[in-house]
Amino acid sequence: MKIAIINGPNLNLLGKREPGIYGSQSFDEYFEILKQQYPQVDLHYYQSNVEGELVNEIQRVGFDYDGIIMNPAAYTHTSVAIGDAIAAIKTPVVEVHISNVHAREEFRKLSHVSAKAAGSIIGLGLKGYELALQYLLSRK
Repeated sequence: MKIAIINGPNLNLLGKREPGIYGSQSFDEYFEILKQQYPQVDLHYYQSNVEGELVNEIQRVGFDYDGIIMNPAAYTHTSVAIGDAIAAIKTPVVEVHISNVHAREEFRKLSHVSAKAAGSIIGLGLKGYELALQYLLSRK
């Protein structure tokens, strides 16, 4: 099974950025743990701070992979293009947010991704990625 994890802006700063909200572990460290826990899964990781690059990656993997775990980060609330890219592909997408976006600023309650995703996991920290992976594995 081939799964892509796609992270949006500022998630390259996990471990450094607002540890009270996002924790102290970098995503690269967490990704290595995920790969060790799920050796049977061909996991790929991509992160960009650029909206168009995220759209390109969604399109690149969206017809050949078995699943996508996507944290669009701040683009969740602003990017119609990312939502449209998810709607255009056949690969199921699980939206993940580390923090509980519904307990934060009002503008974070809007998602251009949720309606196009197979499901959303919000506010469970990095554990949300593993839960999304387990869901995608259960679909095969």
